[in-house]
Amino acid sequence: MDIQNKRIVLVTGATGGLGTAMCKKLSDDGYHVVGNYRNVEKAKIWKDQLIKDGYGKIDMYEADVADYDSVGKMIEKIEAELGPIDTLVNNAGITRDGAFRKMTVENWKAVLSSNLDSVFNCTRHVINGMIDRGFGRVINISSVNGQRGQFGQANYSAAKAGMHGFTKTLAMEVANKGVTVNTISPGYIGTDMVMAVKEEIRNQIIAQIPLGRLGGTEEVAHLVSFLASANASFITGANISINGGQHVY
Repeated sequence: MDIQNKRIVLVTGATGGLGTAMCKKLSDDGYHVVGNYRNVEKAKIWKDQLIKDGYGKIDMYEADVADYDSVGKMIEKIEAELGPIDTLVNNAGITRDGAFRKMTVENWKAVLSSNLDSVFNCTRHVINGMIDRGFGRVINISSVNGQRGQFGQANYSAAKAGMHGFTKTLAMEVANKGVTVNTISPGYIGTDMVMAVKEEIRNQIIAQIPLGRLGGTEEVAHLVSFLASANASFITGANISINGGQHVY
């Protein structure tokens, strides 16, 4: 068996549209996939669907990624029961949109905590093990709106931009340890959340995308799987856009 087939990948926020696609693709490519969740009821439905789809071997572990100690307990349990985590995909996040002049401190803190503090919480608990073993992959899922900004998303855009600042510095610190750290910045992807937007609004979004369509969750998942592979060992500190040409620079 190839060594890749033994690697354990932890995907946070696994039960969403992007998380699900990532978990399935990584599983298809031979990784031992662990999906993190917070909402127990949603996770049960998700797991039942995975089994129906033939992905029952994907493991699930609960933690609030915005809570440092909660993450620590989850990581400790995963590594005790399954083995060391070789790849971390920081995918979990929320939105609490609103014009900044009306934004509450609660909505600011909630988004920064779930989207940015979570990256510290999860990465901090796995990075030393990666360094000790001489191999690791940290993949941070940011957003086009962290690159260009977006009306009503001062909190979200700040958190997503902060993710890449984190990526660049950590990449430098661990580059000679066999660990790579990269960011992926998706544009508008055809998740259930986006498809639930009124058709008129969705068409306005698509009109701004040069490729003339939404991205597919599986397209982002392919990029995640590539960055997790040995073939991506010379890519670190990068922010890879996948937005259909909506934002180029």
